[in-house]
Amino acid sequence: MAKENSAFMKPKNVSPELAAVVGPGPMARTEVVSKIWVYIKANNLQDSKDKRMIKPDEKLAKVLGNEPINMMKMAGAISKHIS
Repeated sequence: MAKENSAFMKPKNVSPELAAVVGPGPMARTEVVSKIWVYIKANNLQDSKDKRMIKPDEKLAKVLGNEPINMMKMAGAISKHIS
C-alpha cells in the first residue's frame, strides 16, 4: 500500500482537457487514473476483442490522442496533462 506522502497521492492540477473527462482538480494521480477507467467503461471505449486497447472518443482523444492506445501506455499520455 502506498504511503500517504507518496508522489502518486499528492494532489496535482489537471489540464482543461483532462478535467473534461475526470472533473476539476486538483486530485491525486491515482484518482485521475481511476476516474479515466470509470469514463472508459461507462462509454464502452475498450476494444471488444482486445480489452487492453482503448479507442478514445472525441473527449478522451484530447488527452490520449486519436489513435487506439494500449492501456499500459496511457500513463505517459496522461502525465502530459497533470502538473
